[in-house]
Amino acid sequence: MIKLVFCVRKRADLSTEQFQQYWLKQHGPLVRGFAKAIRARKYIQSHTTAAELNEIFRQSRDLAPAYDGITEVWWDDAEALKAGMATEEGQAAHRALLEDEKKFIDLKQSRVFMTDEHLIFDL
Repeated sequence: MIKLVFCVRKRADLSTEQFQQYWLKQHGPLVRGFAKAIRARKYIQSHTTAAELNEIFRQSRDLAPAYDGITEVWWDDAEALKAGMATEEGQAAHRALLEDEKKFIDLKQSRVFMTDEHLIFDL
C-alpha cells in the first residue's frame, strides 16, 4: 500500500478544541463519504495531545513546534490513487475536500507527502 501523510496546522483563528471537533465531526465524515470516489482504503486522524510531553521532546531535540495533528490516508498502490484522481467523481471529491480543509487548516503551514511503510516492530 501507499500512504499519504498530512502534517496539519490549525488556522490561527480557531481554538484547539474548535479545530479538533471540526476535523473529527465534520471533515472526517466528509472524507469517509468520498472514500469510494478517491479509492482510499483507510483514513486516520491523529490529534496532537500531551502539550507538556511534546514540549519536553521539542526542547530536548531543538525542534520546531508540534503540528496540530496528522492525517494518514492509504491506497492499494500509486495506480489506485491516480485512478481516483482521474475520474470526474474523484476530481470533484478532491475539490470538495480542499474547500473544506480551508475552513480549519492553515494550508501554508502544513505539509503533505507520500510514504511507504516499513514495519520495524509490532509488539
